[in-house]
Amino acid sequence: MKIYPFSYSQSVNLPKLKNYIFMIKNVIASLFIALVFLSNGCSKVPVTGRSQLSLVKNSEIIPASFEQYEQVKKESKLSNDAEQVAMVRKVGTRIQTAVEKYMNENGWGKELKGYAWEFNLIEEETVNAWAMPGGKVAFYTGIMPICKDEKGIAVVMGHEVAHAIANHGRERMSQSMAAQYGMASLSVAMGQNPTGTQELLMQSIGAGTQLGMLKFSRTHESEADHLGIIFMAIAGYDPHEAPIFWERMSTQSGGGAPPEFMSTHPSHDTRISDLNKWMAEALKYYQK
Repeated sequence: MKIYPFSYSQSVNLPKLKNYIFMIKNVIASLFIALVFLSNGCSKVPVTGRSQLSLVKNSEIIPASFEQYEQVKKESKLSNDAEQVAMVRKVGTRIQTAVEKYMNENGWGKELKGYAWEFNLIEEETVNAWAMPGGKVAFYTGIMPICKDEKGIAVVMGHEVAHAIANHGRERMSQSMAAQYGMASLSVAMGQNPTGTQELLMQSIGAGTQLGMLKFSRTHESEADHLGIIFMAIAGYDPHEAPIFWERMSTQSGGGAPPEFMSTHPSHDTRISDLNKWMAEALKYYQK
């Protein structure tokens, strides 16, 4: 009697087959990323020491970021609220000074080469803020009521500057390029597809989202929360304000935010819990 893989009464489970195919694709993608790591090496995130993919050099991505930042300013309406603009720039300068001090004292000063800090407030109801590689920061007026004051701005500013210091934009850009352009440099990718490469750049700084990078982005968000609470403490802002800010953000969202597994950011509850976990470390810098 012959035994066949599938009897007459047995049929292929299509959902399971699709899951297997999806898993195989993920394995192939992971192997490719690992190959890139081995062939091109990897860099370390300042402060945390986490290994990260680094196909793109800062000498490439920073000038591209500056060009994109100027384009954003050209296409946006900058706020003429003198008080709010001054407050954003004041906090930005304090965080900048704190970061430069920390980086220089801990042997990471060279990571700031090419930085040209700038802090602007854009007139738009979007509840958001972001930082370009190289220190270009944008706040939107929509986030200011949640910030409420200088301390709230410091929470957001510390977080966004941390993204730049940790080279998250470069890492996200490197991963996207590895998937779409293989081992090509940024200049080659720009030549092949300038529009697509610019879109990748905007996604890499959080100005866009990409479903396939959710877990990757949440790692960055948590890392930026960790570094950000330290940077604001060094700048002289009470780190206790960080969880308070996220409580306000949670209230503002009214529970309407998507579940954590479908979001590029950690849930508000996760964020608040993690910030409280890092509070003792941050207070050491604040108390100095």
